[in-house]
Amino acid sequence: MATGEGVRSTGEVLVHIAGDNYFLPALVGVPAPPETGIDGRDNKTVAAFEARALTRDQIIAELSKSFAFLKQAMSGTLDATLASPPKNSTRKTTVRATWIATVTHLHEHLGQLIAYARSNDITPPWSK
Repeated sequence: MATGEGVRSTGEVLVHIAGDNYFLPALVGVPAPPETGIDGRDNKTVAAFEARALTRDQIIAELSKSFAFLKQAMSGTLDATLASPPKNSTRKTTVRATWIATVTHLHEHLGQLIAYARSNDITPPWSK
């Protein structure tokens, strides 16, 4: 199915998720893998990451790798640092709020992907 103007394809949404799975930890001070080119101080590096042309298999591999990175970054956060400001953020926020925003971001795109699937008469596997 073709997407409307300004609407991301499913693949583009998945690459966007992967990009933010790297960027948000980098924002709190956990550097993204160098090969991503993502810098926690610059949103443009995420845009460059998302602009790469990837195959379906490459998207799936990148998404899996990004979730492993995100899990490691979140699991490695010390409780004592949760109230601290993120190292690379210019906003008045905390590491805790950044991690909450990360989870919210993931749920936003989960809903979006469910809507995409259902609009194409695809039932998500967990709904069968």
